[in-house]
Amino acid sequence: MKSYPYILLIVGQALLFAACQNHSEKSTEGKVKKEVISFAPKLTGRILKIYVQEGDLVRKGDTLALLDVPEVDAKLSQAQGAVMAASAQRDLTRHGATANQLKQLEAKQQGLQEQFNFAQKSYARAQAMFADSMMTPQAFDEATAKYLGAKAQLDAVNAELAEAQKGVRMETQTATQGQKDQALGALQEVQVALAEKCIIATSDMELETISLHEGELATAGFPLFNGYQPNTTYFRITIPESRIGQFKKGEQINVIVPYKQERYSGKIQSIKQLTRYADITAAYPNYQMEEAVYEIKIQPDDQRKASELLVNATLTLER
Repeated sequence: MKSYPYILLIVGQALLFAACQNHSEKSTEGKVKKEVISFAPKLTGRILKIYVQEGDLVRKGDTLALLDVPEVDAKLSQAQGAVMAASAQRDLTRHGATANQLKQLEAKQQGLQEQFNFAQKSYARAQAMFADSMMTPQAFDEATAKYLGAKAQLDAVNAELAEAQKGVRMETQTATQGQKDQALGALQEVQVALAEKCIIATSDMELETISLHEGELATAGFPLFNGYQPNTTYFRITIPESRIGQFKKGEQINVIVPYKQERYSGKIQSIKQLTRYADITAAYPNYQMEEAVYEIKIQPDDQRKASELLVNATLTLER
């Protein structure tokens, strides 16, 4: 008589196991899924303002949040100062001498031109007198030296004036232009970083969770806004290797969503093997541990109707 409770316990466990086994054989369960998407800041900064709420439908281009990044503001001032300095240096090399410097050089040229004209006339007379033996060789040499000296001084001031009028050498102008372009590039880089203070949605999203609140520090790359891409609902079912032969890619399949008590039709979009530690959607797994597990992804025929389903809702495969 004492063995009866143990017998009943064993029988009960066997019946429970059989029920679970029959359940898994009669029905295959899965989950409603959507494609996941998240938005993260490129810069590290403190959250000044969040413009959306959980549950919102975010459109591409919407501003989701504003960050406070003091380092970017400081770099902006530095870059603007560098551009101003490089621009001034470039303009200086292009414009050459100032108006007053040009006037001084022109006055110097006029004075040397007069000296040269006088020296040239004196040299011409000296040549005639020396040819008629009316001038000593020493006097002729002195007249010649004065003429050549005046000519050299005039040539020098003419070259100096021409350089001042033309500007600095082309190589120097090119170098200063390069410095300005480099400063403009640094300014553009800072301006791009400045725009990153606003977290912008790059695509539509059904916003599910916001990871941080205003006043908290958001690090670069941290998923701040998480949600789902609209109109990407699909049905996910996991099948053991022993039963995967019953399904084919492109096959039409019906599923039932219990909480809605509705039937949805779809087509098998893909069949792929899962890793050992992948998410198993079946509530009553009935397969050997050494068996491979496959994921069946079913694309609903009516995406608009399927988009109304809750994510991770349980579904049953109708066979």
